[in-house]
Amino acid sequence: MKANYIDSILIATDEVLENMLQLKVNQGEIETKEDTISTKKANISISVTGDLKGSILFSFTEDMALEIVKKMSGMEMDELDKFVMSAIGELANIISGKAMTNLHDGDYTCDIAPPQVIIGTDQTISMGSKKILSVPLNTEIGEFEINISITRV
Repeated sequence: MKANYIDSILIATDEVLENMLQLKVNQGEIETKEDTISTKKANISISVTGDLKGSILFSFTEDMALEIVKKMSGMEMDELDKFVMSAIGELANIISGKAMTNLHDGDYTCDIAPPQVIIGTDQTISMGSKKILSVPLNTEIGEFEINISITRV
């Protein structure tokens, strides 16, 4: 997995969270995982197609997902219902779309599929690749991680 794939996603994440939610993102140590990953409570998977193939999994704690929706809508939510997961899915969709635009500027033609929502603590998910890069990110409203499994076709 090339650094520019990861950089495009991380830059998009920083830009979208800063512009939409006024959140600063601090990146933790990137970790390599194999085959499957264990997730947090609110998870959004976005498939990547085109010159690159794979997926991006955004994994949020329940508290952070609820805080994001509060910042997005101004509404206080107390559970991961359809509205909350739809909003989190749209945020992941926006970040992924911006990342694909960044990659397109780097001469890759890529697209994304609609988000897949996965709810539940410690679910084990196969990302269809032997190598997954997991990037922990921290904001003032909580921690989340982005798991990236993308290869060139």
